[in-house]
Amino acid sequence: MDFVNVIVDISHEKVDRVFQYRIPEHLKSRLQAGMQVKIPFGRGNRLTKGYVVGFSEKPDYPPEKIKELAGIVEGSVKAESQLIALAAWMRERYGSTMNQALKTVLPVKQKTRQKQSRKLVRSISVLEGGQLLEEYRRKKYQAKARLLEALLQNEELDYEEAVKSLKLSAAVIKGFEDKGIVRVESRTLYRNPFADHFTKKEKEVLLNREQAEAVEGIWADHQSGIRKTSLLHGVTGSGKTEVYMELIARVIREGKQAILLIPEIALTFQTVRRFYERFGDRVSVMHSRLSGGERYDQFMRAQNGEIDVMIGPRSALFTPFSKIGMIIIDEEHEGSYKSETVPRYHAVDAARFRARMCGASVVLGSATPSVDSYDRACSGRYGLYRLTGRYGDAKLPGVAVVDLRTELKEGNRSIFSRKLRAAMEDRLRRGQQTMLFLNRRGLSGFVSCRSCGTAIRCPHCDVALSLHNDGRLRCHYCGYETGMPPLCPSCGSRYISGFRAGTQQIEREVQKLFPQARVLRMDYDTTRTKESYEQILTAFGRGEADILVGTQMIVKGHDFPNVTLVGILAADISLYASDYRSSERTFQLLTQAVGRAGRGRQAGEAVIQTYVPEHYSIRTAARQDYEGFYRQEILYRRMMGYPPAAFMLGIYLSGSEEEFLEKQAERLGNAIQRLCTEGLVVIGPAVAALSRKKDMYRMVIYLKHMKETVLLHVKNQIERILEQEAVWNKIYIQFDYNPLNAY
Repeated sequence: MDFVNVIVDISHEKVDRVFQYRIPEHLKSRLQAGMQVKIPFGRGNRLTKGYVVGFSEKPDYPPEKIKELAGIVEGSVKAESQLIALAAWMRERYGSTMNQALKTVLPVKQKTRQKQSRKLVRSISVLEGGQLLEEYRRKKYQAKARLLEALLQNEELDYEEAVKSLKLSAAVIKGFEDKGIVRVESRTLYRNPFADHFTKKEKEVLLNREQAEAVEGIWADHQSGIRKTSLLHGVTGSGKTEVYMELIARVIREGKQAILLIPEIALTFQTVRRFYERFGDRVSVMHSRLSGGERYDQFMRAQNGEIDVMIGPRSALFTPFSKIGMIIIDEEHEGSYKSETVPRYHAVDAARFRARMCGASVVLGSATPSVDSYDRACSGRYGLYRLTGRYGDAKLPGVAVVDLRTELKEGNRSIFSRKLRAAMEDRLRRGQQTMLFLNRRGLSGFVSCRSCGTAIRCPHCDVALSLHNDGRLRCHYCGYETGMPPLCPSCGSRYISGFRAGTQQIEREVQKLFPQARVLRMDYDTTRTKESYEQILTAFGRGEADILVGTQMIVKGHDFPNVTLVGILAADISLYASDYRSSERTFQLLTQAVGRAGRGRQAGEAVIQTYVPEHYSIRTAARQDYEGFYRQEILYRRMMGYPPAAFMLGIYLSGSEEEFLEKQAERLGNAIQRLCTEGLVVIGPAVAALSRKKDMYRMVIYLKHMKETVLLHVKNQIERILEQEAVWNKIYIQFDYNPLNAY
């Protein structure tokens, strides 16, 4: 090992290649992958920092031109080595640059003002101090006398408090320091964003039979050295969190650390409260709504070993823990675990890779697992544990499915069906709460018939066509397009159009129908501030509102015992997304929404409003029947060759010149075809779902193959094609492995 490969520190935006340096003899035994090192850089050999990403016995350049490593940055931690390796894996798998990957896994170095705690500590004996105090009094050194008298009474004083109460100047304290009378001790105070909100509570947790079996099964594998991924499939309200807490408690007793990922910032407050009450201030949180200083402080607390559990969205996966024992991903099916920026990593895949590096176990939990995860569990690649009943005495809610086609025929043009309206009136009368959910996820300008429920779909890809501003309907997988039909092609009705509805409209209708009701709305517009999630959820939890209106953020993980009615206003919207996962998303959202009702002692009810009550995702969601849904969905995936039946790679292209982009996309598609890879299916190029964004035109190519390794190999070949001609520099190209959303 004579040479080291180094990536320059992430602050250098334009540098994205590995540089080779010669290793000095005295550093050969100390150097490790992931370490931060000092290197001479550029023509002036200016010392800068970089990260070790590998080693080599042979030089890549003439040895006389290779500079020598200047040194190791002391204090480089083991956790950083893992994160560097994770970044290298991301770069290879997701086709990003190394800088992009490093920026993802390592904290951005921001100058944040650290809070300091200083104290004055007496360094002389009481006898010496008494003699000196007499001298100060005799000479009428009043400030010095006040300080020394206070130090004789208390060996330690808070610096700021002493300055204020004793009216001291910095010169007086400095004089005491110089004479050895006192020493100033400083320590950094790291902010804990939840320290003032919660207190630790000693509370006995009793697991039921299924919960205990899940804990013991997962733990038995962990103890025996089997570091596998386990799927905890539990119905809504089955007590998955209790299982997580018991597993984490055992990990902590082993002297290890745990990471708990949750899909939404909105879930943070409730989740952290439960964990804080059990584990105290050894729990922390990491998410984007924290200030820069707060995020930095949580990073440092983790790095210094001051916490055992980190909770947060997908970025919490990169917590610099050095002794990870378990990574838990709650609501693992959620799309928010997939990054929408380069590198487009999935937190589940990244968690499994990091767990392999540090010898940790991975637990995935959901009432509605992703089809991909459940397929792996059914095939034995994941462990599978089931929680089939609700925790305690709670029962699953009764579900009514309302056909909006019938409502329309009978003259009801309101957003609310007669069934839902009557149920809302009943809850208001009884002092119980209602949640109204508008299923807007996946909304992409689809066209449907209000008379028969038919949506205009692509004849080649079996996804809904998207309505563009020019009035044309397009498929974002294969590029098929057609005009807007004046009448429904299925029933001939004139009630065919694009869907338009929003939470504000719902809120206004509720207030019009029930002027006495107290209404809260939770959507993107009402949750822009740092504390908005907490404020809305806390107010609703305290009973300060009767009805909560919201999008998908209100149906994930929240537990409100007084909610006995959930109304789902447009259950089928997500079915019409230009996306092969639309049925899966619909089932997941509806099941999660239904599960918000009846989580306390009172029975719950859910009303699902839809134009297609016969669709299998809606029928199975109403029954809370995941296995029934999975059997139908996996058949569709196998028939169409979609994941997990096959693997998929999205190639996203964008550029400022539309014609040039179309030409280059066609060239790239032809180049991929010429690779002659057996079994490779090339779809497109096609116009993207969002055809232009910020004056950048967008196109997409999809690749499918039965083997994952083949797709990754093809991606590498495409990257080499793009490096051969400078013309490709005019186009921004991204790769998306097994994409979750239409581009």
